[in-house]
Amino acid sequence: MLLEILPFEVPVQTVHVIYGLILGLVFGIAAQISKFCLRRAVAGEEGGDRSAAAVWLMALATAIGGFAVAKSYGFVDLGDHRLLASSVPVLAIVLGGLAFGIGMVLTRGCMSRLTVLSASGNLRALSVILIFAIVAHATLKGVLAPVRVALGSVQQDFGIGSLAEFGGVAPVIALALLLAAVVLGRRSHTSTLHLVLGAVIGLVAVAGWAGTSVLLMDEFDPLPVQSAAFTLPWADTLFWTIASSAIPAGFGTGLLGGVFVGAFLSAAARKELKLQSFESPEQTLRYSLGGALMGVGGVLAGGCTIGAGLSGSATLSIASLLALGAIISGALLARVLLQPRENAVTA
Repeated sequence: MLLEILPFEVPVQTVHVIYGLILGLVFGIAAQISKFCLRRAVAGEEGGDRSAAAVWLMALATAIGGFAVAKSYGFVDLGDHRLLASSVPVLAIVLGGLAFGIGMVLTRGCMSRLTVLSASGNLRALSVILIFAIVAHATLKGVLAPVRVALGSVQQDFGIGSLAEFGGVAPVIALALLLAAVVLGRRSHTSTLHLVLGAVIGLVAVAGWAGTSVLLMDEFDPLPVQSAAFTLPWADTLFWTIASSAIPAGFGTGLLGGVFVGAFLSAAARKELKLQSFESPEQTLRYSLGGALMGVGGVLAGGCTIGAGLSGSATLSIASLLALGAIISGALLARVLLQPRENAVTA
């Protein structure tokens, strides 16, 4: 659609990279300022952070509502996208979600938050990202792929691929989440700016779907329909980094580049750039284990807290909602198990 009005010819692959870069810039700035992170919302150092939860709910409400509006006007067309399949690999999603949730508690951040932190000088986060990308790629196409295939073979047919198939459900859920975000935000004295930035992040997810499925889709040279995510983009970016002469960059690589630049510029403007590293071998081991768990878990679950949890759940996909529930459950479980140990260390 938009490709036809460009004043000059640009390869569609390049257009998708640039589009991802722009959305990433917006995401990086918004996430850096608001400290956007599902881990903080459900399993922070002192339990659930109500302010972080309010921001996350605002993002999810906006994503669900925005996606429904965009779809009704024909700006989104997911067609036979895997997220909307009625047959769901439940075992892989549940185990993967639990692993991811545990991993993000061990690393004290989901992948989006760690990506933002690495841009501000956090070397712990950067180390986790490298481990995460390697393990994710190994699970997708390497030595761990047989495990993924075996677990993915356990399917459950729900008859529908998305709750949105029930007419009128999406607006009701979006409004309910919006109300919950506002109420929780007021009770926790959440900054209005942070709530607005949460909504912006939700719109980034919608814009990703709209751009890659309709607005920038070339019928003669179709590219994957995708949105904001961090699992597949990090795995693909790792592969592109070491084999760029054979593998072109895509939307996901552009998105990650944008998040880095946006978060860096925001942190620099706010004077929050600071080099940080591991404090002990034990901490290194904990973060490394967490990164590996998130790498395996993100692939098995079909995405991370953004890919499945926000972008996927915007479609009310059964698979994505199941993954989001499993991720939250894993985080809560890890929080309960780690709490006695952390209290003992603090004491």
